[in-house]
Amino acid sequence: MMIIKRKALRTLAAIALSTAALALASCGFKDEQVALKLAHSLDQQHSVHRAMVFMDERLRELSGDTMRIDIYSGGQLGSERELIELLQIGSLAMTKVSASPMEGFVPEMKVFNLPYVFRDSEHFWNVLQSPIGKNLLLACERARLRGLGYLDAGSRSFYMNDIAVQSPKDLNGQKIRVQNSQTAIKMVNTLGGAATPVSWGELYTALQQGVVNGAENNPPSFYLSKHYEVSKYYTLDEHTYVPDLLLISTEVWSKLTPQQQEWLNEAVDEAVAYQRKLWQESTEESLAAVKAAGVEVIYPDKQPFIDAVKPLHDSYKGTDVGDLLDQIKAVN
Repeated sequence: MMIIKRKALRTLAAIALSTAALALASCGFKDEQVALKLAHSLDQQHSVHRAMVFMDERLRELSGDTMRIDIYSGGQLGSERELIELLQIGSLAMTKVSASPMEGFVPEMKVFNLPYVFRDSEHFWNVLQSPIGKNLLLACERARLRGLGYLDAGSRSFYMNDIAVQSPKDLNGQKIRVQNSQTAIKMVNTLGGAATPVSWGELYTALQQGVVNGAENNPPSFYLSKHYEVSKYYTLDEHTYVPDLLLISTEVWSKLTPQQQEWLNEAVDEAVAYQRKLWQESTEESLAAVKAAGVEVIYPDKQPFIDAVKPLHDSYKGTDVGDLLDQIKAVN
């Protein structure tokens, strides 16, 4: 059934993207628009989606209405992994994915799944805007993907159904949902929990039925997913900063003229700045909303968590990821 669904999604996306291919082939004509199809899995209320709408508006303005972005939200064309695969074969132009599962395509992306790599939000963004962050985006080209920019996904923290996590010992034996990332699994297991990969779409039910005892994510995702209806304890330990990546198919990118690439890059840069502002607002609103709904928000001492994951950091010494860790720590 899954194979049939995946084939159907790819066929749908390929048909939808055929107009983009035709537009690209005839981009020399002023009466033709280059239509870039962008798909993602988020709700339309999400700051990332709103920034994508803004990006489309700016691209139309910058290009004199010769380019546009058609946005398919809410997983209409498939899961994040399926969308990545559609980009790789050139059947979809753009998508947004979390950096977390990207480690399966770009091993260096593991660094985002390691806990307490970044001292705070300022350090995180200084790294992303440095040559380190830019090189990680370009490394995606090995997988026939081009990183256009980073979108703010804040910091990830633990939320639990029935217990308040004050320190790592409170995670002992608790089944914690993680993304499909070996590094994220190692992180939770190192902290004493039992890491359990569950797809995002199935997580509400998994929490409700006790398949998992908790999960970890940022405040807007915790709120918009309505997971706060089940999980009544949210511990802001801020163990990881995992950005979202805006990707474009290298096949589609190569068909754009240098001028079109410049317009798209400019629209992306403006949308990234706009999304960061929206994200901050959304984070504050989400925390206020879950507190009003009866969630206990906990602000723990982070040092015990940092100490607990030191062996995980040490295990990467002498590797490419370990070298990257050292470079990141050296950024002011």
